[in-house]
Amino acid sequence: MLIQWSDSLILLLAIAIAAALIYLPYLLVGYARFRVGYDLAAPRAMFDRLPAYAQRATWAHQNSFETFLPFAAAALIVYITHGGSATTTWTALVFLAARILYSACYIFNAPLLRSASFIIGSLATLVLFVVGLEAAGLTLGF
Repeated sequence: MLIQWSDSLILLLAIAIAAALIYLPYLLVGYARFRVGYDLAAPRAMFDRLPAYAQRATWAHQNSFETFLPFAAAALIVYITHGGSATTTWTALVFLAARILYSACYIFNAPLLRSASFIIGSLATLVLFVVGLEAAGLTLGF
């Protein structure tokens, strides 16, 4: 039996999943810190001792904070204005897939794919903003 979720529920779940995805790269950072010997006195000073993949995972983690807030704001605007549709559902799912791909590409040092996934995620956020603001009554002329 296929679960039938509303577009509004999927938007809220996408926000929750996006929040959890912030910490996905950090799992590798924690592993690397354990491997090099975690320094409780100076955990931030450990950065230079981390392997390159863990340094990149740290940067992916930090970037995830930067992209989460605009996405969450856009998705909430769509939710509040009742602008949810199949388009917004797919757009939110595209954002989540792009963020997973972004972190993986960062960690595995694939800068072109990383940049492409960042752009895709950013465009998905922009689409949600446009749909949400139009649902609120703003005419953007698109």
